[in-house]
Amino acid sequence: MATAPQTATEKTTITNGADILVESLIRNGGNLIFAYPGGCSMPLHQALRHKRDRIRTILPRHEQGGGFAAQGVSRSTDEVGLCMATSGPGATNLVTAIADAKLDSIPLIAITGQVPQAVIGTDAFQETPIIEICRGITKHHYMITADDWTDPESVRKALESIPRIVKEAYHIAKTGRPGPVLIDFPKNIQLATMDEEPNFDPEIKLPGYQPQVRKALPEQIRQVIAAIKRSRKPILYVGGGIINANASDELTAFALRSGIPVTTTVMGLGAFPGEHEQSLAMLGMHGTVYANYAINDADLLLAFGVRFDDRVTGKLDEFARHGKIIHVDIDPSEIHKNKEAHFPIVADVKEFLISLNQAFTEDDKPEIADWSKQIAAWKEKYPLKYNQTGDSILQQYAIDELWKQSKDRDTYITVGVGQHQMWAAQFYKFNRPKRWLSSSGLGTMGFGLPAAMGVQAAHPNSIVVDIDGDGSFQMNIQELATLHCESLPVKILLLNNQHLGMVVQWEDRFMQGKRAHTYLGPVDHPEALGDGDGPMVEDTYPNFVQIAKGYGLGAESVRNKADFPAAMSRMLDSNGPYLLEAICPYQEHVLPMIPGGMTARDIIIE
Repeated sequence: MATAPQTATEKTTITNGADILVESLIRNGGNLIFAYPGGCSMPLHQALRHKRDRIRTILPRHEQGGGFAAQGVSRSTDEVGLCMATSGPGATNLVTAIADAKLDSIPLIAITGQVPQAVIGTDAFQETPIIEICRGITKHHYMITADDWTDPESVRKALESIPRIVKEAYHIAKTGRPGPVLIDFPKNIQLATMDEEPNFDPEIKLPGYQPQVRKALPEQIRQVIAAIKRSRKPILYVGGGIINANASDELTAFALRSGIPVTTTVMGLGAFPGEHEQSLAMLGMHGTVYANYAINDADLLLAFGVRFDDRVTGKLDEFARHGKIIHVDIDPSEIHKNKEAHFPIVADVKEFLISLNQAFTEDDKPEIADWSKQIAAWKEKYPLKYNQTGDSILQQYAIDELWKQSKDRDTYITVGVGQHQMWAAQFYKFNRPKRWLSSSGLGTMGFGLPAAMGVQAAHPNSIVVDIDGDGSFQMNIQELATLHCESLPVKILLLNNQHLGMVVQWEDRFMQGKRAHTYLGPVDHPEALGDGDGPMVEDTYPNFVQIAKGYGLGAESVRNKADFPAAMSRMLDSNGPYLLEAICPYQEHVLPMIPGGMTARDIIIE
């Protein structure tokens, strides 16, 4: 990444408002930004150019790609991701990435150029009210304006406010429950100048926002321990809150000391080692049978950093109905929102686990020998599996082989959205946090490739693999150009089944296999209406290998399982960005599956 941020004592050259904002980003730790220029953000790009030795600017090929790349930074590090776009369509192209960050609680600062104040509200060229558009999908938002844009003193005050606004944006994005902050910046204030240097370490003025690192009360810790000691079928149900709080070590320590089995949400993968015998892997709609059975039978649910999402709970009043629920979350609005908790605790989950570990003794361990035997029996009876006969490259096999070849290397995995996302969650076992990046709450197709781009920029010496489907991949395929031009050696495992696989699965299960615009090839092909009967579509469209090579990537395609391991090895060992396309059957379904609104008792296994 770029050089370390400049200290406040070093000499700074400030010419206008754009310079002040960029300098403020640097002073708060910003050293990498994904920014796409336009008429109303050109001054900001000039400022970034002047400071390119202190902050790296990466030009994505679409603003949405830049927003997801910024998430790639924040999801895989402890930093706040930065992205920038111009006004109008540039700003609206960031909206999906901002909403995605809001739903997954990802710290992000999005900066948008805006038309000059003189024409705001006149439907000026490339004007959109981006603050109003994003009001419901940001944690907070700012527009840097002068009370009177014609008054030099008023403009000067606006310029002086920029360092405070940026400092507050970082603070808000990162503290409490993380989330995205939007800064909208009219062009006239970007270009305005002031004689003296502003204060780059101002006092924060947020009277309505005072997040605290809340700690559970001693009596709450005692109540939790007492409930654990009494339980005979406890289970740890943990999510993205553990990842965000950097509490994986504390969670793992408690799980090992107590012996309680652990299941995670899709956001929580890596919070507990996926290969450990206490791991039940993922629960929910496409979670393991044994995780869902355990949740259904548990007498105590230790819900840490989770929000009882509908893809986890299914029919809400039937979810974990046999057990008491201890719910720990930093956000008080999550307590009792979806599921009533018997022990509601609003606290930072890391601080809670530290206190719990300090108070928990050997005598407090629950007697769960029979419970452990039951879970072991479920694991043996209902393992994750796939058909290993034949020479077709099943998606599960491809991901399993990737895991085997990369698990002992410094590897990060990103995914798009769909069947491949769920298979990756099932078959790639994550032993460390922040190695798995998935658009989980919003479920945004096109997330995987640009997110990998951001991860690779933040971790230049690591292996970064985007596991993608042909539908998701095409949503942001233009970012292949960014990989080549910025020398970002991202690897892409493209599982090409020529269909929108997850929708196809639902068509097969609930709509008699009738295809309704889920085949991605020519409309006159029999499969476009669900009349195909082959193991795969033979004539793949488009030719992704040619496309990747046209963008300057290494690329190859494989159809046969016998050829796949060597091709995988070539991809992982390649020096630059590389696409490995695996032609896969389209009839495969992600199993297990709990149909929407159903319960663990309705789980589909075959």
